[in-house]
Amino acid sequence: MSEKNHLTKLPAWSADTAGDLASEDKLQLSAEHIEVLEVARQFYDQFGFSPSMRPLCKSVATELSMEKGRSIYLLQLFPGSPAKLVAKFAGLPKPKNCI
Repeated sequence: MSEKNHLTKLPAWSADTAGDLASEDKLQLSAEHIEVLEVARQFYDQFGFSPSMRPLCKSVATELSMEKGRSIYLLQLFPGSPAKLVAKFAGLPKPKNCI
């Protein structure tokens, strides 16, 4: 892992790894969290970069449901900065426009 807890080897990711990273941030992952992380990983595989908030919402809405693609839903799952946390827990690089 890199010093910012983003994985340096993307294939090394697993749901268990995500759970370990999330527990460091005092967050317990559920099946709903994991499905969002998997959508983010699919996005990365397709486009070669981590999704920022708008593309994340659109991808989740397309892959899962419109309700789950709403920013309020993602904020409830990943409080604070959903795109940044999703990338971190999904083992992806930090999105470009996230601080």
